[in-house]
Amino acid sequence: MKELKRLEPLQAATQFILKHYPNCQGALLAGSVVRGEATHTSDLDLVVFDDDFTSSFRESLIEFEWAIEVFAYNLASYQAFFKSDCKRARPSLPRMISEGIILVDNGIVKSIKKEAKHLLEKGPEKWPEETIRLKRYFISDALDDLIGSSNKGESLFIANTLAYITHEFVLRTNGHWIGDSKWIVRSLNDYNERFSKEFVEAFDTFYKTGNKDKVIQLVDKVLEPHGGRLFEGFSLGKERLNQ
Repeated sequence: MKELKRLEPLQAATQFILKHYPNCQGALLAGSVVRGEATHTSDLDLVVFDDDFTSSFRESLIEFEWAIEVFAYNLASYQAFFKSDCKRARPSLPRMISEGIILVDNGIVKSIKKEAKHLLEKGPEKWPEETIRLKRYFISDALDDLIGSSNKGESLFIANTLAYITHEFVLRTNGHWIGDSKWIVRSLNDYNERFSKEFVEAFDTFYKTGNKDKVIQLVDKVLEPHGGRLFEGFSLGKERLNQ
């Protein structure tokens, strides 16, 4: 029996929306297939707007031989996700909507896309000096832990933490969105491809050889414009009773 060929992403997405959400006010296809970065494990990310939804929800299905992720909102609930995404500086929903291909638009999707694009261009809220100082301390502490660690297992997870908080620091102090998982490298590339390559090579060298020198140099380079490592004089939550 001849194996059926899987539908193209746009065709599968369109048919899925027609089948499950024929009366929605708007729908978009987003994710890696839209960016041209799809792999054999990629799914279809669909954003659906329908005022009949009483609340937002997420659903995972397999149809038309595709794994499909549905991100569903009514015409008000998506704004809370915009707000929370911007607050955490990881704009997952604004990015999906901004880059998404419109499948259905009953007069609302273009304006929501414009709203999402504006948020992305605006960037995350600037960190106050107090936050920068706090983050410097946590990075310095993790770096000291890595330098002093002789346990391979512990060192791996210290390095994981250090990689995340260092990427967060360099992006936030430069007014850029941060990432998570695969989006860490993508966010670093959006900021500076040369630095991103240096960042990946430093941690890759450590994971492969156990040599910490490149990681130490990288972290010191990131901290240096903000005063370098911080330990002495740092205080958090200290209060004194009135004399």
